[in-house]
Amino acid sequence: MPKSTGRRDQTQLLSSGRKHDHIELLERIDASGSISAAANALGMSYKAAWNAVESINNLAEQPLVQRRVGGRRGGGAELTPHGRRLVAAYRRLEKEREQVLAHLNRVMDDFDEYYQIIRRFDMKTSARNQFLGKVKSIKEGAVNAEVILDIDGDELAAIITHDSLKHLNLKEGMEAYALIKASWVIVSKDEDFKISARNRLCGTLARCQEGSVNDELIIELPGGKTLTAIVTKDSSRDLALKEGMRLCALIKASHIILATAS
Repeated sequence: MPKSTGRRDQTQLLSSGRKHDHIELLERIDASGSISAAANALGMSYKAAWNAVESINNLAEQPLVQRRVGGRRGGGAELTPHGRRLVAAYRRLEKEREQVLAHLNRVMDDFDEYYQIIRRFDMKTSARNQFLGKVKSIKEGAVNAEVILDIDGDELAAIITHDSLKHLNLKEGMEAYALIKASWVIVSKDEDFKISARNRLCGTLARCQEGSVNDELIIELPGGKTLTAIVTKDSSRDLALKEGMRLCALIKASHIILATAS
């Protein structure tokens, strides 16, 4: 059964930016049992569909899509019960929203103009990694503050200014997003490697997307969330990367951007 915070978690997902195509992608996966088939039906690349699925899972309290291994259909993907509930909640919300907007248009002549301005406030970011968590602790120093964010058992430490702490109005127990650019992630095979980076997230290499200059690594963390790192071809070769191998992602606390839902 979903935790009591699941309803709030679903609402945040439904009210975030690019939700419509993501919801349709989830519906197609549920119908076909395949991310590849769902991507084809929507005219998306397989990589774009996988990126969307990983983003959705990272922002959810529980995984919404899970791999299906073997069986009569030879593997694929399927929605979890939590994922199906979210899709149903979104479609219900969509119907209610249409009725509310229609009513507001009837009683407020210039509603459309102001609604479009309000829509601009939705958060969009180029950061490849986005995690939803809860503030575990806040330690204020002379210059900056250290914020510890719990992301389903793993912890991320972020260093932010006092002005940012005040602007975000961060308090212990509240939800916040951690945004991390893929190019800021350092990858290591050695879990005992000593480095000044404050954060260490370890998991298994789910896949490697090779490029002409850099490679994109998808590291699956315990619990189902994923983290993306960009490394050079030389680094990939030195690490002798293979799917399923254990890797650790190292991230400086100053490279984590915190955000809150408005």
